[in-house]
Amino acid sequence: MAMLQTRRQWTREEVLALPDDRNRYELVAGELLVTPSPRAVHQDAVTSLFRLIDPYVSDHHIGHVSLAPADLELRPGEIYQPDLFVVPWVDGRKPRQWREYGVPLLVVEISSPSTARYDRVVKRSAFQSAAVSEYWIADIDARLFERWRPDDTRPEIALEQLVWHPDPAPEALTVDLHQYFANVWA
Repeated sequence: MAMLQTRRQWTREEVLALPDDRNRYELVAGELLVTPSPRAVHQDAVTSLFRLIDPYVSDHHIGHVSLAPADLELRPGEIYQPDLFVVPWVDGRKPRQWREYGVPLLVVEISSPSTARYDRVVKRSAFQSAAVSEYWIADIDARLFERWRPDDTRPEIALEQLVWHPDPAPEALTVDLHQYFANVWA
């Protein structure tokens, strides 16, 4: 699954006008990132993580969990399509339009060898500068997660468990990574 990069500066309007061809288009600092449909195991990884995070977010009234495809705009003119992300409520309700989504509390990308540079460098830098509280990169082949926060210069590597404790949740969500990867690869 190769990720293509163009050299010219794209606009949000140009990207939104591209045909619906099953590719995922993201626009980061004028750079068009094009990703073809993911592997089936990638989708299993996203689904498994959604099943863990969504009940926790709902039970603790933290916000709304969403999945790609998306038209998330963290900075004017940009488009992000994170695999999974959590945004806070808007006036006590889930956002109804992309412009209401704002800065996520959590962004998760399921990385592959062909997307690793974009996930670890281009998108990570953008998410950190936008003050996304936590950015997780799941490497399903290596069976690990990287956790990044806005001021981190190096990731925290999680091999056994991943603990997320956003405000205002009274308790943390603990993800058993051995069980998670067993579900993904089952």
